[in-house]
Amino acid sequence: MIKWKNYALRAERDPRIENAIDGIGWYTSPIPRKRLKELVRRDNGRAARHFLLWLALLVASGAVAYATWPTLWAIPAFLVYGVIYNSADSKWHELSHGTPFRSHWVNESLYRLVSLMTFREPIRWRWSHSRHHTHTILVGHDPEIASPRPPHIALALLGLWYLRGALGEVRTTSAVVRGRIPADVASFVPESQWPEMVYWSRIFVAFIAAIVLACVIAGSILPAMFVGLPRLYGSFLHYTQAFTQHAGLDEDILDHRLSSRTVLMNPVFRFLYTNMNYHIEHHMFPMVPFYNLPELHAEIQSDCPAPYAGLGATYTEIFTTLWRQRLDPTYYARRVLPETAGASGDQRVMDPDFRKVA
Repeated sequence: MIKWKNYALRAERDPRIENAIDGIGWYTSPIPRKRLKELVRRDNGRAARHFLLWLALLVASGAVAYATWPTLWAIPAFLVYGVIYNSADSKWHELSHGTPFRSHWVNESLYRLVSLMTFREPIRWRWSHSRHHTHTILVGHDPEIASPRPPHIALALLGLWYLRGALGEVRTTSAVVRGRIPADVASFVPESQWPEMVYWSRIFVAFIAAIVLACVIAGSILPAMFVGLPRLYGSFLHYTQAFTQHAGLDEDILDHRLSSRTVLMNPVFRFLYTNMNYHIEHHMFPMVPFYNLPELHAEIQSDCPAPYAGLGATYTEIFTTLWRQRLDPTYYARRVLPETAGASGDQRVMDPDFRKVA
């Protein structure tokens, strides 16, 4: 008999979990208040340089892809373009927090743009991600758990081409555009936001229809190769990076050091991933802009588990853990805190909602 948890979102929050969050609270590494104020400071210049470089690379790679179409050289050219295009997903994430730019209107304008690029309806996904932060890997409450136990390995592999996410978007958006709010969405999006969510869902449908129409008029799939399809054919690198965030780690515990990973990456990967490899740091202090996360990492490193030395070391652990979880869903990769770390104390939120299946 295998025990497994019900990962479906609950319509009502469990008061035991809410009381634990309010009473115990999430563990936070100690950092001088003055230093933290420096790290949360937003810088329009640093953010603009990052985003302008990304847009320049997107345009340049797109120009090469266009010039090589429809020769065989277009295959590597569009792969490069697709990888750069999908960097929009990590940009979307940062902009959803409103942290890159000091200017609110710039954050919001770019947020809507990259939401269109990544097919993330901006209202629903902002609230979804907010819940992910307040209830990180708390089963039944976090809508963004990518690796349940036991793992759905085939579904996880579909994520390499965004197929799993795309199917979910089609299912949810097709309901929302008709004004029908699914129960899971209603559990984290306030009712006051539903009209705007419906409005933006309809904009998304119109946006997709415009891409299809452009292809029909052009008599070619080329327009979709630049907008839309890159989300599928170019998502593999971003997904490989993002899946490291929590997969195989502990859950139902109020300590990000034990349920999130920080992975050291090369400068190119860090740029494309917008420094989200510093994921423990981001979850502890989500208002710190991405360009300050390396400094935050240095400030709290002695209080956190050792970072993973690259994607290779990370996936060695993930593959081993997921393989064992197929037969033993209680197994997880245990993170070891250094002797200099603060004790997390009794911060586990036990979820008794288990079901037994043969």
